[in-house]
Amino acid sequence: MAKSKDKQCCAFCGSEPGQRKDVFFIPSMYEGLSICSECLTRGYEIISDVQQDRKKGEKSKSASPLADLHVPAPQEIKAELDRFVIGQEQAKKVLSVAVFNHYSRLKSKFSGRDAALPEELADVELDKSNVLLLGPTGCGKTLLAQTLAKMLDVPFAITDATTLTEAGYVGEDVENILLRLYQASGSDIEKTQIGIIYIDELDKISRKGENASITRDVSGEGVQQALLKILEGTVANVPPQGGRKHPNQEFLHIDTSNILFICGGAFVGLDKVVKRRRGRRVLGFGDNAPQKVQPEFEDGENIGKLFAECEPEDLVHFGLIPELIGRLPVLTALEPLDKDALVRVLQEPKNALVKQYRRLMAMQNVDLQFTAEALNELADRAVKRGTGARGLRSLMEKLMLNVMFAAPGSKGKMQRCTITAEVVRGESEAKLERA
Repeated sequence: MAKSKDKQCCAFCGSEPGQRKDVFFIPSMYEGLSICSECLTRGYEIISDVQQDRKKGEKSKSASPLADLHVPAPQEIKAELDRFVIGQEQAKKVLSVAVFNHYSRLKSKFSGRDAALPEELADVELDKSNVLLLGPTGCGKTLLAQTLAKMLDVPFAITDATTLTEAGYVGEDVENILLRLYQASGSDIEKTQIGIIYIDELDKISRKGENASITRDVSGEGVQQALLKILEGTVANVPPQGGRKHPNQEFLHIDTSNILFICGGAFVGLDKVVKRRRGRRVLGFGDNAPQKVQPEFEDGENIGKLFAECEPEDLVHFGLIPELIGRLPVLTALEPLDKDALVRVLQEPKNALVKQYRRLMAMQNVDLQFTAEALNELADRAVKRGTGARGLRSLMEKLMLNVMFAAPGSKGKMQRCTITAEVVRGESEAKLERA
């Protein structure tokens, strides 16, 4: 740059020519304004950093699993559940609405303020609504949760509450249930934080009595206390490899605010608690107030109906702490499956047992058929066992053992096998016949 008699300095740092080595001045189109090469380099770096940060922000937002998450309407969710689960109409409706509201809330948080909302509602924050399913074993609690997760394409994990203990005791820490969800998401924190966790056997961690425990109840009330923060929403420190926590260990930081928790349990004996509450004597005030006694229930009354009338106070009497009940606001009951429902379970769902075994036998060139009487007999035996739909699998395995043993030796010849009621009762054996 040609030397000038006029005094020249950088408009940014104020330095003059000659003060620093390897620094030259660049004149501007405006008289008296210049910029030194060092300030120009710094400005370029700042602009580059800002542009990169913006690109990262846009990429992370577009890469968020919520960006591509489609939330079906409650009617669509229920229709999908109908394909896999027989009966339980009320439970399906409750779950459909709860899941729709939960993921609509997340989508709203991701996309920002909704312009269609009235001004007074724009800043209202929506709370998370976890779900509690009450119902006997084998009625479809776990299958409902699995179907929901598969339909929404979000990570899903199942944990058994009976394996959990308070921190510091033999067993699993409560935070380990988040590790299973993290692993199911393919080690993606973002996906983990919008997943679904199903906690089974919640009734098995009920405290021993209605009153607060004086001594340590590390697998009962202690676990309930440990679950409170995770259910409500907190940033949990999870060991990447599972197991116990160590002071110098690195942790996964998982925010549970957007994780949907569905808890389930058989709650054996809860029906008696409901009966007791409904059968109490109601006392009036005054001499003329009549005394009313609600009618007693029959011993054979449907447990599902009693569960449907369950109140939070009944769960407290059963052994759940009030704080835990408050964090499971959506409560629904599932009815035990009767004989007719079990016959439908065998045939109608997409992955019905009869369809599974027919496909398994078709792979061995065997045309497998079941008579209506055989299906009725299988359902009747499952009802007597009291294990619901879960007991059907073991009955079918025992029934099909000899056929599955003999079928692979047919050497490609097409054969037929018909299962009758006599075969189910053990009065005759299932046989392979030439088609």
